[in-house]
Amino acid sequence: MSEEVKEEIKKEAEAIAVVPEETSEPKEEKEGSDFSFDSESEELPEEIKQKLEKNKAARAKKKLVKKKKKKTARIVKVGRAYIQATYNNTMITLTDPAGDVISWASAGLAGFKGAKKATPYAAQIITKIATQKAREEYGLEEVSVFVSGVGTGREAAIRALNANGLNVTAIKDMTAVPHNGCRPKKPRRV
Repeated sequence: MSEEVKEEIKKEAEAIAVVPEETSEPKEEKEGSDFSFDSESEELPEEIKQKLEKNKAARAKKKLVKKKKKKTARIVKVGRAYIQATYNNTMITLTDPAGDVISWASAGLAGFKGAKKATPYAAQIITKIATQKAREEYGLEEVSVFVSGVGTGREAAIRALNANGLNVTAIKDMTAVPHNGCRPKKPRRV
């Protein structure tokens, strides 16, 4: 193999590294220690922090104790960010290069209701939530952004990705455009 090919393989291996994690602790204790919204989230408003903690506590009650599986902590330096900005909501999903989900957030998850879910402020908050989780658990540093939809939160979400310490390498608009679309309704007869 040539030196150039060896260097490329080495860079790809560094981008996605697998490190085994200790499994001596019970499952219940690990879930609480995975990700907390208190660490490094002083910028989040207090009411949103409370709603997130309340949702987390409700989910913890529902979960059943399952058999322990050997878990591996993955390091993902390069990933993708999918932003879906509709008229009624904004959702963001962070994935690794293969498309496996690392973290996600929606305006409803952050406690926004009704028309407030589609605002740029909501998009900024959910982007902060998703990026914090991805950076803490997986070490995400760089993303390519794929935007879908025409909602008001699309630009705010991209700006928030950059503001929260992720390097945005590319932005692509994936909004579906009808080439001729559905058949229109027949005219109303009066």
